[in-house]
Amino acid sequence: MMVSVCMATYNGGQYIKQQLESILSQMAPDDEVVISDDGSNDNTRDIVLSLGDNRIRLLENSGSHGFVSNFENALRNAKGEIIFLSDQDDVWFDRKVEMLTDALKNYDLVIHDAQLIDGDGKSLGKTYYSTLHHKTGFWANLWKTRWLGCCMAFRREVLDYCLPIPKSIVAHDYWIGMMGMVKFRSCFLEDVLIGYRRHGNNVSTSSEKSDNSLWYKLVVKRTNLLVSILGRLISR
Repeated sequence: MMVSVCMATYNGGQYIKQQLESILSQMAPDDEVVISDDGSNDNTRDIVLSLGDNRIRLLENSGSHGFVSNFENALRNAKGEIIFLSDQDDVWFDRKVEMLTDALKNYDLVIHDAQLIDGDGKSLGKTYYSTLHHKTGFWANLWKTRWLGCCMAFRREVLDYCLPIPKSIVAHDYWIGMMGMVKFRSCFLEDVLIGYRRHGNNVSTSSEKSDNSLWYKLVVKRTNLLVSILGRLISR
């Protein structure tokens, strides 16, 4: 089955070459990496194009700015039967594509663990799950989500059901993961399959740059998610 890796970029020139090389080395000739760029003003686009790999499709995000819209643009343009989400600044470990593709023979959506690394790629001595006391239930993940996009892969059916992403949703991976838990067969793997880079300039709601209020984090985003899930289930 064809694999599509969907990546959103914005001023990611510092790490994106290493990340793309770690991804492309695992992919088949007919797979693709769909990159949506949100108007980078550094050398991100030049680095991507310099790789000269015809499996890369570089797109402009013509919609509203922000990482959710940027990821949605990549997802809408994906052609594969298997979809992987990827950040621009991590490193994929060997056999990630193989192991998740194999797991998706029995599940619709899977997520794996990640080694936390610093800006230089050095281990921080802990994994993502270990910092969250990993649980798999719906309410546990609603309270403190374990759905980290860069660790997720899912089948085309999940993507088709989750698009479009509701405007009230704070994060695409939160939405897809929770919907996958409600509607599809999901699985958490203990395997550590990427280096998840924490360097102070990450652009996500789980990163150091998030400035959402405590009230928003605790109440608003969860209420919006529940309302959106119910709305999608009723409408389809």
